[in-house]
Amino acid sequence: MTGAAGDVRASYGTPDARARTRFANLGTVDKKNALRAGALAAGTTLMMLLMSSPALALTRDDGDDPGQGLSVIETLGLYVVAPIGLFVVIAALVWVLDRSKDRGDTTSSNITVKGKAAKAG
Repeated sequence: MTGAAGDVRASYGTPDARARTRFANLGTVDKKNALRAGALAAGTTLMMLLMSSPALALTRDDGDDPGQGLSVIETLGLYVVAPIGLFVVIAALVWVLDRSKDRGDTTSSNITVKGKAAKAG
């Protein structure tokens, strides 16, 4: 709504309301704290990557007996198919063994739609 002077007025009941701009809430973030949090996250990630580098896996420990590696099919079966299958089995058992009766709509089941009209005769 524009007035005589061409100013944009706020809607009813919201005094001093301003038009919302894109990303208006980004200006409220303290930039120093955001930089500090970003540096902390980057430093933590870098330290974790350096400490768990694959070069540490080249030196064998005493009593280390790794065995054979898994094939692609075995890996997919162990880490993809088995968890999905386990989830399906547990969900099916919960669904079948669930004996709660609260799933039915009890309020509308006792309402008769057709009236009992007396036959004239």
